Amino acid sequence: MFEDYLLAVEQTEVRKRSLEQHLEDLAREPLYAERAGWLRCFRGIDTVTAITLIAELHDFRRFRSPSQLMAYLGLVPSEYSSGPHQQRGGITHTGNRHVRRLLIEAAWHYRHKPRVGEKLAARRHGQPPAIIALADRAQLRLCRRHRRMARQGKHPNKIVVAIARELVGYLWATLTPAAQSAFGTR
Repeated sequence: MFEDYLLAVEQTEVRKRSLEQHLEDLAREPLYAERAGWLRCFRGIDTVTAITLIAELHDFRRFRSPSQLMAYLGLVPSEYSSGPHQQRGGITHTGNRHVRRLLIEAAWHYRHKPRVGEKLAARRHGQPPAIIALADRAQLRLCRRHRRMARQGKHPNKIVVAIARELVGYLWATLTPAAQSAFGTR
């Protein structure tokens, strides 16, 4: 019985490695290479996450603003209104839950002190300085925000969702030509 479970786990790991290798190959294709490379400059985003974001969201230009993308991903607070009464609730959970989960996973990385480790430095090698500068600004701001919210006693899950929501803005700025020229990243 144990051997059956062990075999199933080993087969799943082999399949996972095969899929990851396929995505690595896909990330080197001209259609995805530039955008995937830009996204990989951000802390918490490596090839699988970058390719998934690109594939799931397609063209970031269809979102006129970062807040529109945040709403599409269900990362904005819900609102209950009746007359002059307004009450905010949890996030709406609308849109693509797979992308939302990936962004929340990436947001957990911003709880650590801002720094560029070996792996992140390797991912950034050869990328445009403006994109790296934007990713650095994101790292500093999101880490500071995480720490500030933690000091205020906010629940860790709420903090991470807020960080993910703000990370979306930086990713939108990275992949949207109009935002790139406005922020001086292109």
